[in-house]
Amino acid sequence: MKRVDFDFIEEHFPKRPSDAHKGTMGTLLSLTGSRGFSGAAVLSTQAALRSGVGLVYQVLPACIYPIFASSVYESVCIPVGGNEAGTLCMADMDMIRPVLGKTTAVLIGCGLGNNDDTAEVLSAILHTCRCPVIIDADGINALSQHIHILDDVTAPIILTPHVKEFSRLSGLAVEDILQAPAQCAADFAKQHAGMTLTLKGHRTYIAQGDEIYENIAGNSGMAKGGSGDVLAGIISSLTAQGAKPFDAAVMGVHIHALAGDIAAAKLSRTAMLPSDIIHALPEIYTKIEDSIDNG
Repeated sequence: MKRVDFDFIEEHFPKRPSDAHKGTMGTLLSLTGSRGFSGAAVLSTQAALRSGVGLVYQVLPACIYPIFASSVYESVCIPVGGNEAGTLCMADMDMIRPVLGKTTAVLIGCGLGNNDDTAEVLSAILHTCRCPVIIDADGINALSQHIHILDDVTAPIILTPHVKEFSRLSGLAVEDILQAPAQCAADFAKQHAGMTLTLKGHRTYIAQGDEIYENIAGNSGMAKGGSGDVLAGIISSLTAQGAKPFDAAVMGVHIHALAGDIAAAKLSRTAMLPSDIIHALPEIYTKIEDSIDNG
């Protein structure tokens, strides 16, 4: 097992050519948010945009569109009808499918809601998509009830569960995962070839095949609802820009943690918020760019 460090980011960070435009810096399709969980969509999309992706198509139920649009100005919003619960449903796929061909990565799950409709949307995305798909939160909860979906998916997959979500996904007891998180992550990744697992916790483990990295940066101030949405946005953005899914997950976890440490140093572990992690990202990316430009 290797430990993530800044050198890994310097080596694998997506190149940003001087003549870049929004069409060359990746396009992310984000399927996030539902009634009562608009904040998850806002945080993940803001983090993705702050992490360099050229364009974000945001699909969300029309009932939360005003909240989202008043908080995020830089994404292309696609409000859809949704269902009575205020989540996406299969009828919305008619508006989603045309966008799929334009995207270089898909994020699904942050605040998505967990019901039969969202599970059907997830299945449809996984069986249609050819670009990498990042599955977080309620996307993982839906997948845990239909784990067989992974057996015939051709798109690269990144899963970002915390311990309880991973317990539902893997069938392992929470206590067993906490006793040996690295081993549990490695075993699951080996069982699902080509998939990247990011097991979040006090120490986060990123596994694919026989490779596994441990991240030790970060702090307890990040233990607040919404931090995972920020991480999902960062990983999705790096993936959309062309980083290999495993590399994007490793980099994303470390960048997220380093930004969290900056936020804690400025605001305290008690008072910092997930949005403060996003506000700290420019300091990290400035350091990365300076290092690459002067390396």
